[in-house]
Formats: sequence, C-alpha cells, structure tokens
Amino acid sequence: MRITSSEDFGKTIKRRRKALGYTQAYLAEFTGFSTSFISNLENGKETAELGKAIFLMNLLGIDLEARNRGE
Repeated sequence: MRITSSEDFGKTIKRRRKALGYTQAYLAEFTGFSTSFISNLENGKETAELGKAIFLMNLLGIDLEARNRGE
C-alpha cells in the first residue's frame, strides 16, 4: 500500500495488527505504549510520535521504505 497520509499509515498498522490477531490492549501491554497512543496512531492522528510509530511497524513485521517516485 502506498502511504501518502497519516490516515493511510494508521490503516496499515491497524490492518496488520488485526491480521496477526492482536488487540490494541495486547500491544499496549507488550510495548508499554498506551492504548490511546495506539488508537490515535491507527486513526491517523498527526501528533503521533514517529519513533514509536516506526517501532510498532517493525514489531508488526511491516517494512517502511522511502524511495524517490518513479524508481
């Protein structure tokens, strides 16, 4: 999925979390992040902390790659 907004980013996190059968509460307990942070991230809230967001992506097995368009 091409991510062009915080909403796309959140949908990607949520889709993968559900595919793995994890709840927001489980991820919160495992990572030490609050459930409200995870919820805000999944709902595209733009104030989410990037470091935590990238950590969750890695935890869920999602690769994040930056490349120039057209490459």
